[in-house]
Amino acid sequence: MSTTLAPRPYESYVYAYPHKTAYRPLEDRPALRGLWAGERKDALSLYLHIPFCEVRCGFCNLFTRIGAPDELTTRYLDALDRQATAVRDALADSEAGAERVRFAAAAFGGGTPTYLEADELDRLCDIAEKRMGADLRAVPLSVETSPATATADRLAVLAERGATRLSIGVQSFVDAEAKAAVRPQRRAEVEAALGRIRDARIPVLNIDLIYGIDGQTEASWRRSLDAALAWRPEELYLYPLYVRPLTGLGRLGAGADSAWDDQRLRLYRQGRDHLLAQGYEQLSMRMFRRPDIPFQDAGADDYACQTDGMIGLGCGARSYTSALHYSFDYAVDMREIRAIIDTYTATEDFSRAEVGRRIDGDEARRRHLLQSLLQAGGMAEAEYRARFGSGPAEDFPAELARFAALGWLDESAPTGLLRLSPEGLAYSDALGPALFSPAVRASMAAYERK
Repeated sequence: MSTTLAPRPYESYVYAYPHKTAYRPLEDRPALRGLWAGERKDALSLYLHIPFCEVRCGFCNLFTRIGAPDELTTRYLDALDRQATAVRDALADSEAGAERVRFAAAAFGGGTPTYLEADELDRLCDIAEKRMGADLRAVPLSVETSPATATADRLAVLAERGATRLSIGVQSFVDAEAKAAVRPQRRAEVEAALGRIRDARIPVLNIDLIYGIDGQTEASWRRSLDAALAWRPEELYLYPLYVRPLTGLGRLGAGADSAWDDQRLRLYRQGRDHLLAQGYEQLSMRMFRRPDIPFQDAGADDYACQTDGMIGLGCGARSYTSALHYSFDYAVDMREIRAIIDTYTATEDFSRAEVGRRIDGDEARRRHLLQSLLQAGGMAEAEYRARFGSGPAEDFPAELARFAALGWLDESAPTGLLRLSPEGLAYSDALGPALFSPAVRASMAAYERK
């Protein structure tokens, strides 16, 4: 057992690196055609962002607004169509000798994509297929939804258009806990939505749950876990609650302390152990999957987030080339988000990158290590060396030595495999930020919240 003092376990959830708070306006506004000219395009991921929700949960800092008055969804889809046309033109696979563009995976996120009406979801799929050239029935297609918007007509559209995975944010099956998280829903509504999802026969159901809610106990957490397990979901995500600035809970003055850290860590371990006992496999700190999912429904088998590019459409989406990550402006405050959406819907020219961050060799190494190490399967050091010409221990000796001293690395892993221990997975939200570069940390610290 390590005697090294462990850091607090919940520094931040690292779902992408660098974070958008490290992005800045790009003074040269580079043309997309030039950015993608030398990139591999044979296994891209396509992400379409819908920034609308019927309500905003107290913990949410996603780029989304409540409601969409005055035909805003129509204007947004019009802008999304214009952006898709410009991006597809920039990929320029029709030129002689150009590499064929192929999408290996697709996702609709938000916000809540199913905030759109059924005919609007049809149009969203048309944008992905007819404008971008993604074959939605031939690749994994993941869509996020909510209990209130998972209606039968919407689900029927998604099932017919090829959705293979539906992710529903339940967070808690206990009504008092949902209320404490400022998420107005009742368990009966959640159960009815889950029934409609199962009736739609979309192959993979994912249920999101949150631990660390005010008033939550081991017993109530177990009730939520068992309520979710009753539906035999193919996937479950267990998220620790975070209270972030400018969110509803943040404005209420909620904050982190060591007792809350202890509670979340205790509930995480309880949830992990319960799901493992029920036969689920742990793929990351958050993600658990049933091992009997058909391979083709589990996700893209030829897309790697560490190396392959992403095309993001919509005002909250990111796009990744090997040298630049780019998006649009970012905000959490509702007034700022509304202004950004209004600017997006009025935009005619989507041929240039506006906001982003350059990715040099050091940042590419950090990103590769971080996104690989946070997966339960770990990282083959040979793959890292083949890409960068050096080993992770050569590039990050201090960081890996510290992780080992903390007991976060699996000493029983086969030679050549860098893998986290169960304790390392538990501390993923401390380990991930420890790999941020000083430059990214400085940019994130200098970001003016809005």
